Parts: sequence; C-alpha cells; structure tokens
Amino acid sequence: MTGRTTLFDRYRLSGLELPNRVVMAPMTRGRAAAGSLATPSMAIYYAQRATAGLIVTEGVQPSLVGQSNPGTPGLYTDEHVASWRPVTDAVHTNGGRIFAQIMHGGRVSHPETTGLQPVGPSAVAAAGDVFTPTGPRPAPVPRALNLSEVPEQARSYAETARRAVDAGFDGVELHGANGYLISQFLSSNANLRTDSYGGPIAHRIRFAVEAVAATVDAIGAGRTAIRLSPGGTFWGVEEREVPELYGALLAELARFDLAYVHLEATAEEEVLVGLRRAWPGSLVMNPAVPMGPKQADRAAADRWLGLGADLISFGRAFLANPDLVERLRTGLPVAPDDPATYYQGGDSGYLTYPAYQYAA
Repeated sequence: MTGRTTLFDRYRLSGLELPNRVVMAPMTRGRAAAGSLATPSMAIYYAQRATAGLIVTEGVQPSLVGQSNPGTPGLYTDEHVASWRPVTDAVHTNGGRIFAQIMHGGRVSHPETTGLQPVGPSAVAAAGDVFTPTGPRPAPVPRALNLSEVPEQARSYAETARRAVDAGFDGVELHGANGYLISQFLSSNANLRTDSYGGPIAHRIRFAVEAVAATVDAIGAGRTAIRLSPGGTFWGVEEREVPELYGALLAELARFDLAYVHLEATAEEEVLVGLRRAWPGSLVMNPAVPMGPKQADRAAADRWLGLGADLISFGRAFLANPDLVERLRTGLPVAPDDPATYYQGGDSGYLTYPAYQYAA
C-alpha cells in the first residue's frame, strides 16, 4: 500500500522527469533590457530557482502589440531568441526545466508602452490603470480586431512557441488567465462580438482553442500548456456560466495531449474540483489568487494534492526564497518578499535574496 502523494515525489510530465511537484509560477518582474531582450541577470535569477520541478517564466510577449507592461521580455525576433539562450542554458546547467509563458496583453496595454493602439475582441477598455513608462495611466479603449485578424493573433502564440524551442525552452505555457487576450475572448463583458468568436460559449472558447491548436502544430502537444483563471475578474473581465464555460474549453482541449493545464484558485473549490475531474491530463494548481491577500503555502499545496492536483505552483514565495523547495521540504521559515522591488528594475530584490543561512 502506497502513501499519499507529497510535494517531493517525482512526476513524469510529458517527456520531462520532474524531481518534485513544485512549480515556480510565472511572475512579471519588469527587468528586460531595451528592445525587450532577456538579460544576464535573468539567467542568474532563474538558475537560482532551478531546484523547482518546473519553472514557468514571466509573461513573454509574442509581438509588439501584444506587450502589456514596460520592461517585459519578448520572443518574436532572432535577437530575442539569442538573448534567451543563456537563460535556458543556465537553468539546464543547474539541473532545472523551464517553460516560457507566452502572454499577449490584448487590451491591457498602452500606446506609451508600445507606440500602438492596443487590440482586443471588442472596443471595451479594461478597468483601472495600466503601467506605462511614465507611470500608471487609464486603460485605453482597444481597437476591436477584424474577423480576418483574429486567426493571426492566435497564430502569434505558435510562432513564439517555435522561437521558444529554438531558444532552448522545454515548452511553453499560453497565458489564458488574468484578463489578458485569451481571457478577454472567454469573457462575457470584454468580448461583445456577434461573429464566430463571440456570444455563445462555443464561440467564446474558439480563440483559446485555435491558439492552442496552432501551438501544438508548431511544437507538439507535449511541450504545450495553458494557464486559466476560471471566474477571475482581473482588469474588469467577467465570465458568465463559469463551470459550463471552462468545462466546454477543457473538453475541446482534451483532444490534445497537452503537457498540463494550470488553474488558479479564482473560483469556488467545488468548481475547481469539478474541472480537475473533467480534465484527463496533468493539472498544475495554484492554490492562491495572484496578488491576493494570501500566498500559497505548504498546507494549501498538500490540500490540493489531496484533491487531485498533480503539481502545485508557488508565486511570491519563490521571490525571496530561491531555495523554496528545500525550505518546504525541511520546514524552514519562508522569508518575506519586498513588494516595492517587484517591478522596480535592477538586481535589488531580484538577485539579492539568499538561500537559507544555517547557523555555524
């Protein structure tokens, strides 16, 4: 008779052998170089955290119009690919595995950041202020994509996935959560379209499915994953019929043998457990709401492993704890992070958090 699953059991994820079930969640850090290039500091940052079973990078934009925030890295030119290779090499040298998160901001962007009017499913502005190089600004009204343009935006995920593999990534995670472009198409208030990409559930999930299908065609299902935030209200998105919406989406995605689906705890536990049962493949669960009041911890991780999750992602806990896996394994204290350094640039609050210092 075997014992219950723990965070520190090995796990076979597609073609990858993970030494534990701890995933470093994607987190924006705003430290790319001019031209949205990855930097030597980013190589150190991710390599410091390579004991995670899997690292998922900060969101990487698939195009200039897809850039949401200043200082985020891109992966749509040869220069971007070259800048990321030292990052993936450093992680692999330290024994880690790393996926790139592909993030198209859609309407959550600003002309001051990109020089372009943001695009979205409909001409409906996001709620709140967006980040720009000169400070927070009200989210602008995006340009609604023409019907003929929508497939091109879906394919941009696949084109970036190809470049990610060229740059040495083990796979990609499509950012389908938190109010960005895929999430906007799923939404019932950001997506007011009356064509084949809006209205009923079967139409609202179409963009997500096409983006995944194109990526699978480009790099294979085993290197393709997606992150979702069922019922999340980030940037003012709303979703009607959440269990039905995500049940339909997962049923479509089940046609592909994806590396994993990554869920955030943005809906009631009953809904999330139902989605776990509906999804036949590997499930990564983030037991906290991004930027919410409570961070993911060992107790929440153990609970979700018991509820059927295969892997557990931790976000903010990884910022100040590059050795988070060891701290969780041995019950060492988890150091606090400094929110003032999340996006400020530079190495302070980025590379300056040490591993646990044992007393002599």
